[in-house]
Amino acid sequence: RSRMRLGLIGPANDRDDHLERAVRFLSKERAVHRAVYLGLDPALERVVGALASRAVGDDPGVGAVWQRAAVRCGQAAPAEIDRFLEAERERLSLMVFGALPGEDTRLIELLCGKVAVMIHDKALLDEDDIASATFLVFGKSTEPMVKPIGSRWFLTPGPLASGGVMVLDDGSGVVELSLYDDQQREVRRERLMTPSDGRLKVRP
Repeated sequence: RSRMRLGLIGPANDRDDHLERAVRFLSKERAVHRAVYLGLDPALERVVGALASRAVGDDPGVGAVWQRAAVRCGQAAPAEIDRFLEAERERLSLMVFGALPGEDTRLIELLCGKVAVMIHDKALLDEDDIASATFLVFGKSTEPMVKPIGSRWFLTPGPLASGGVMVLDDGSGVVELSLYDDQQREVRRERLMTPSDGRLKVRP
């Protein structure tokens, strides 16, 4: 079974500096396999694009990688080639970040074989979402929330100004949640237990 470490980022609300810090943290410190921005604005595309350009140059697209390699590595010393490869690895690490396509669009992920549904506004979750999912993740909130209801978890990292970063990691065979404040300090950690009998347990 492949491991999944899922990063969740709350709305930036025009604070690109907060979003950039969150992206760097999830990429470099937590090495997430996938990260989803739960806001509806274009901030993630803007921030990730700027970081990629900073790493490899004005055209950070995949299609330009061979052109970049030809220009920078054709007559380069080994140390210069190492720097080129490191910059390209940094660009590739940003490709795990994505955003919700629209207000009522859901994204789906599997964690320990259980469905996580991600959406901006939890009011738009329908019966099918709730019936099929164990983890219901949303972005529209004034503060972080980790709330068990029956055999399901309602989760939001909250806006970036009040934290806005959450990680769900299923590497231990149980989904482990970590919640971070606006300085990327861990403020909460839980193992999200959902036994087969439907009764839900929280294990610190």
